[in-house]
Amino acid sequence: MINENKKFNTFHMKWEEDYGYVQAVKNGNMVYISGQLGHDEKGVLAEGMDKQMELAYANILKLLKGFHYIEDDIIEEVIYVTDMQAGFQARKAIGAKFYPDPKRIASSIIGVKELALPGQYVEIKIVAMK
Repeated sequence: MINENKKFNTFHMKWEEDYGYVQAVKNGNMVYISGQLGHDEKGVLAEGMDKQMELAYANILKLLKGFHYIEDDIIEEVIYVTDMQAGFQARKAIGAKFYPDPKRIASSIIGVKELALPGQYVEIKIVAMK
């Protein structure tokens, strides 16, 4: 049975079709955002942890706005990084700029050996609720 209440948001990247998913799903008052990478509109990854994290958060904001949500509607984030120290420092600095109050977000940061794309250093998964 298909849930007709679900709404979707996507960037139309090649890997969405290859892997088989959408970037974000809204069901009721909940928004689930798939792990976001630090890429531009063409799918090109930025150089370095800081730039990738900035773009990942920018992509998150685009997806949220597509459902008329804002940063403060985020209730949880899970951050996957290939370098824990660089990722922790980047999140500390960039999270302070992105969130109205970073202490209102449940956040986990997890170090991993590698991520899906060559040269990818970070991926951020989000849950938001109104």
